[in-house]
Amino acid sequence: MTLTHLDDTGAAHMVDVGGKPPTRREAVASGRIRLTPAAVDAIRDRGAAKGDVLAVARVAGIMAAKRTGDLIPLCHPLPITRVAIDLRLEDDAVVATATVATEGKTGVEMEAMTAVSVALLTIYDMVKAVDKAMTIEGIRLLSKTGGKSGDWRAPEAG
Repeated sequence: MTLTHLDDTGAAHMVDVGGKPPTRREAVASGRIRLTPAAVDAIRDRGAAKGDVLAVARVAGIMAAKRTGDLIPLCHPLPITRVAIDLRLEDDAVVATATVATEGKTGVEMEAMTAVSVALLTIYDMVKAVDKAMTIEGIRLLSKTGGKSGDWRAPEAG
């Protein structure tokens, strides 16, 4: 298997997708941030000094998905048609799931993982006054559909 972002000499380059037909593509990614009960309470009770943590994190994730091409050097800017961010509060964590879709020539896996990452970083930023020991973990692709390589689902995702 060859790495698509390296040319014959090993130099990094942006993949040329010009000749590919646009197809419907979707990717789902997830991750979590572990936090103390006090931080969970601050989020649940909307007691964080900076405002509604989950609402701001959701918007940050959406914005991040739209800007992935500006953040990841070899990603193409894509005409994203949908970004949905689900944030589920647990006893000791917030689990973020991002679903990103496009009708394009390349997939949206990076956009989904970027959305999750930035949503979780936003939670950290908004709650760090309560808990500086939060841990972001498990950011991964759960599934992707469309494109030449077809559909894929993480084995543990069911």
